[in-house]
Amino acid sequence: MQVVHERDGERRVLASTVELADTFSTQTKGLMFRESLPEDYAMVFEFEDPPWWTPGVLAHLRSIHMLFVKVPLDVLWIREGRVTQVSTLSPWTGLGLARADTIVELPAGAAAAVEPGDSVHVEPEE
Repeated sequence: MQVVHERDGERRVLASTVELADTFSTQTKGLMFRESLPEDYAMVFEFEDPPWWTPGVLAHLRSIHMLFVKVPLDVLWIREGRVTQVSTLSPWTGLGLARADTIVELPAGAAAAVEPGDSVHVEPEE
């Protein structure tokens, strides 16, 4: 798998080593306790629709904390294939919140050219 960024007809691979956080355990742990990340690495969190009882104002809000995360991260919040927010979060103290159905965590600097509105998606490697 790879994470691909597209804008204005340009296509760029952000990460070719992709780990899916697809269980409760992997989503809870995320990137905590890791000493470093490869340059071409991404952790991808994909979320189902919010429960029916979630108030509309809170629907699709996803948060990221950096407690026990030892390296800075670029975080992309994505909704329906479009980036809604890009943040660089600091180790231990960073926090982020935005609407998303997918979150991509990358080593700091990897998403420098990504802006809200851009297309980012996960696809099989070519």
